[in-house]
Amino acid sequence: MSDAPAPSLRGTVPAGFRMPPEWVPHLRTWMAWPGPNPTFETAAELAGAERAWADVARAVRRFEPVTVIAGPGRAEGARALLGPGVEVVERPLDDAWMRDIGPTFVTRADGARAALDWTFNGWGAQEWARWEHDARIGGEVAALAGVAAYRTGLVNEGGGLHVDGEGTVLLTETVQLDPDRNPGLTRAEVEAEIHAGLGTRKAVWLPRGLTADYGRFGTRGHVDIVAAFARPGVVVAHTQPDPAHPDHEVCREIVAVLRAERDAAGRPLEVVEVPAPTVLEVDGAWADYSYINHYLCNGGVVLCAFDDPRDAEAAAIFRRLFPERTVVPVDARAVFAAGGGIHCVTQQEPAPAPAAR
Repeated sequence: MSDAPAPSLRGTVPAGFRMPPEWVPHLRTWMAWPGPNPTFETAAELAGAERAWADVARAVRRFEPVTVIAGPGRAEGARALLGPGVEVVERPLDDAWMRDIGPTFVTRADGARAALDWTFNGWGAQEWARWEHDARIGGEVAALAGVAAYRTGLVNEGGGLHVDGEGTVLLTETVQLDPDRNPGLTRAEVEAEIHAGLGTRKAVWLPRGLTADYGRFGTRGHVDIVAAFARPGVVVAHTQPDPAHPDHEVCREIVAVLRAERDAAGRPLEVVEVPAPTVLEVDGAWADYSYINHYLCNGGVVLCAFDDPRDAEAAAIFRRLFPERTVVPVDARAVFAAGGGIHCVTQQEPAPAPAAR
């Protein structure tokens, strides 16, 4: 369904570009509006998703501009739910996960900006996925942002990586080394592509993601639901306190890997554990509710909430980590029901590097 892979990224991105960490100033946040597709199987599910996406957009808009891409004929309905102050632009879409289908913005010290347009193939060509339009949306967003887009043949999604801005990137083996994404590529080859695009030099590989992320609408192990940098040298990590849940052992392994690692600067990683919500199952399946899938915007932390006793504990952890930011919990249950979280539906466009301003 998608175009043939583009040539290798290496050698095509001008020197000096890097992906800034999420906590630097943003020009805006990009999102994609839900539309009829297999992810939202009923009209009620679609309506619930629209309300949930709108809640996230309005929370982010408190701190910075938001532009939402809506499918043809869906802009008017999106504007009605989003309310004033959120820009809506129509472009062909298949699904609504801007973190994965959108570009990864990179900057250079001289103020230049660009975008990486990863190859997207429906999270490893999953049988339910459509990606004819989503495979092109990275270039569309880059054009709307007025920056050059650099295509790469590496199949990757924004939810599959997290950077500290100082040379370190978090990855998972079951995403970047997925034979349905990048068949035949070695870890070294994947790292070379990642480092060339992001300006990183040290990859911390986690073995896998959460159990539910390997279900029907899962991503097969995105890192942004299990671990994320809070600042250089400090990682927040999902933990499952209940041994009855299979993620109890998964998280123990992930935390052990992180604590044994050093970042690109040689610092041992400090790991801040964030306990999972108390709910173990949703509709008869293991839950993957996670506070790690948060979004940092200008002056704010938009945090997943689940009407759960641990919501307050998670909010307190993030307030301690980001004392200069306002923590805004948003009910994310409808987003997780579709296969992702708040980080998955947002994509930051960083401001030019400070030296250029």
